[in-house]
Amino acid sequence: TRRQSSERSSGINAEYGDPKNAEAQQGYQHCVNQMRNLSPEERAKNAMMDPEIQQILKDPAMQVILEQMQKDPTAAQEHLKNPQVAEKFQKLVQSGIVSIR
Repeated sequence: TRRQSSERSSGINAEYGDPKNAEAQQGYQHCVNQMRNLSPEERAKNAMMDPEIQQILKDPAMQVILEQMQKDPTAAQEHLKNPQVAEKFQKLVQSGIVSIR
């Protein structure tokens, strides 16, 4: 769209707002700090309300992959070579749904 094109050309990051806007950056940093203060259980509970996380967890292929990764760490290395799997896995880790030991 015209707006997205304008945002790209002006350097605005649609996900985080204008990088030059101090108020937007402070708000973002406040949210990040709030998430850090949550227990792992609270983070996971909040993450389960995220439709994207729900979709990843409902994906039959991801269910198999996560099960294999849990049982065999070498399977994790192999699966994470796939960029789409790696992206989904990273979202699960960041959300607190999956932890790495």
